[in-house]
Amino acid sequence: MNYEQVRFEVAGQVATITLNRPERRNAWTRRMGIEMRHALQQADEHDDVRAVVVTGAGRDFCVGADLEGGGTVFEEARASEQEKAARLSLKAWEVRKPVIAALNGAVAGVGATLPLQWDIRLAGESTRITFVFVKRGLVPEAASTWLLPRLVGMSRAADLLLTGRLISAREALDIAEQTAPVAVALTKQLLWHMTGELDPAAAERLDAQVFGWTTQSPDAREGIRAFLEKRPARWKMKPAADAPALERFRKR
Repeated sequence: MNYEQVRFEVAGQVATITLNRPERRNAWTRRMGIEMRHALQQADEHDDVRAVVVTGAGRDFCVGADLEGGGTVFEEARASEQEKAARLSLKAWEVRKPVIAALNGAVAGVGATLPLQWDIRLAGESTRITFVFVKRGLVPEAASTWLLPRLVGMSRAADLLLTGRLISAREALDIAEQTAPVAVALTKQLLWHMTGELDPAAAERLDAQVFGWTTQSPDAREGIRAFLEKRPARWKMKPAADAPALERFRKR
């Protein structure tokens, strides 16, 4: 593959994958995802590679999905199962080499959820991590509602995922004003459901379905517009009326 948005290098039995859009602070695109999966597959298949390090070029690891296209990056979440299978399907937990995240600068959205699938996460004091999804009217993806409680505990996971913040003393205000109520409701359902889910692949299928649904919601469109226009979001959707039960997705 001709890499355009990541760099893949092997030296001394270590493969380094570098997110390489520093001019966009390594904002995530569908192309970057395809290249990342291909690079992981290459590292997995070559016996001379003993470990994989993933980092970001420039001052940030990844600021999340590239929203300049108004959310077109989310189209992959709505692809059919056949289309998804046609893409490289190797998951990070299936890679037979240790995968180490070397996090730098801003780590947001998908930049925060993907490293949860890897084995070791290293971050400097200047690293700032946020699971920003509910502030954009979305639920977290990449099986993060399954993985994060297992890594940091339910209470800390709920703190990070339900507020979408870095660290703040104004927790209640963050939940009440900055986050989309329906996205929070769905995220809470996923958090508690995932505590009993033993299969990470099943967890990923479920949160992919819920994530795909939220990408089409009015709140997601509003969250993206508010972000681009640098203003507070005006959430319209109501949990009681608009938040579907997870059972709707599990039946598919």
